Amino acid sequence: MADIESLKQALAVSPDNVPLVLLLAKAYLENFSLDDAREQFERALELDADNLEARVGVAQILELNGKTSEAILRLEQLCQEAPEYAPAWMLRCKLSLGEGDGKSARKFYEKAVAILPALADADLLKRIEQAGGKKTPETGGKITPQASGDWQAGAYYDPEADGDEDDEDEDDDDDFPRGGGSSLDELELDFVEKTNVNFAKVGGMDSVKEDIRMKILYPLQNKELFEAYGKKAGGGVLLYGPPGCGKTLISRATAGEIKAKFLSVGLHQILDMWIGKSEEKLHEIFELARRHAPSVLFFDEVDALAADRKDMRTSAGRTLINQFLAELDGNIAENEGVLVLGATNAPWHLDSAFLRPGRFDRLIFVPPPDDPARAQIIKIMAEGKPVTGMDLDALAKRTKDFSGADIKAMFDQAVEAALAEAMKSGSIVPVTGKQLAKTAKQVKPSTRKWFESAKNYALYANQSGFYDDVLEYLGINK
Repeated sequence: MADIESLKQALAVSPDNVPLVLLLAKAYLENFSLDDAREQFERALELDADNLEARVGVAQILELNGKTSEAILRLEQLCQEAPEYAPAWMLRCKLSLGEGDGKSARKFYEKAVAILPALADADLLKRIEQAGGKKTPETGGKITPQASGDWQAGAYYDPEADGDEDDEDEDDDDDFPRGGGSSLDELELDFVEKTNVNFAKVGGMDSVKEDIRMKILYPLQNKELFEAYGKKAGGGVLLYGPPGCGKTLISRATAGEIKAKFLSVGLHQILDMWIGKSEEKLHEIFELARRHAPSVLFFDEVDALAADRKDMRTSAGRTLINQFLAELDGNIAENEGVLVLGATNAPWHLDSAFLRPGRFDRLIFVPPPDDPARAQIIKIMAEGKPVTGMDLDALAKRTKDFSGADIKAMFDQAVEAALAEAMKSGSIVPVTGKQLAKTAKQVKPSTRKWFESAKNYALYANQSGFYDDVLEYLGINK
């Protein structure tokens, strides 16, 4: 922290010094102070809007906060605009590897190392190969960015290969996609999965579970009874709340509770540079969910895919949003038995058309866990670990406002400290309740910043009453 203080003092003297701002951002990042790090990276972008290092830094923080789709999207755009900036390609490589896409990881790794050989990493390359990332064929020409709109992903092509009908590798080399559809059978391998998580394996969230039972599970489990009242099973539900509070987990558990197939969709799995291709992918994914009904179709960070059309600079994004609305409405095919779940940290950024009846008309607020829920989460996380002297109630009180992700961070830090001692002694060193309590003081609750923003929307942009649950949670009577 001494470096951070000295950098802050230096910036007080020279506040517009971009290299100093970047040094401070990286110092915060090394200390895992993500909010402070992002603030400094964005400060650097205010001073220098095209600063590549700051843009990569923001993408890295998004990924660390679990917003992988947004991070990938930002990096795709950056690689289009600055195709010779190696750190962006390398981060894309690591994110693709984290997604289990060894082939793309290999392509991005080779691109980064070709630009900057010093980035070569034998251990990383070994992990890529283990994930199926074999050596890519030589392109034979300069990789050039292809022009794209707001909603188009950063694909690349070899300009010397255009129009070459005799290229023997043309059909085999799909490293650089050139359009074309995927069959439902191929998509099934990528998306459809069975989940072994149910409500019993989710700590706390009792009120959320009951909401889901009333709005989702009972209509599916009592189909004939609901049909007698003219109600069909399925529909759209929007889960919103602070990051790290279990929106994705409760979605998987919902599928497990009704023994339905679970299809999880990320933004980067839909967006494509080719005109009309993104809409086609979205339609195919809905068709896949319809084929496997009853099914749960889950869109994470749905605010990025269903953003307000007024903010779109081109028609590409608006066309995709219109396709999404048509799929939700069932105008294209029947959606009975398909439950569409969307998760977002920022519901106020959604196009209002998504919130009307028949679409995401049921909103469920997923708050941070309360004291009993935190105690239950701590107990679940302690299972299988050498933990001793742990007072669940005391730890639950010490972790006020913590999300599930914050509690995991607390455990991770405590386990790392115990591991460091174990490495020295050569024997297992237990994680003590005292160590967990000490670590709890070091972890800052990530939910507080979200509530600062949510409070303003709930107070001043809540004409439809969508955010009344937020006001109730904060104890505010409007």
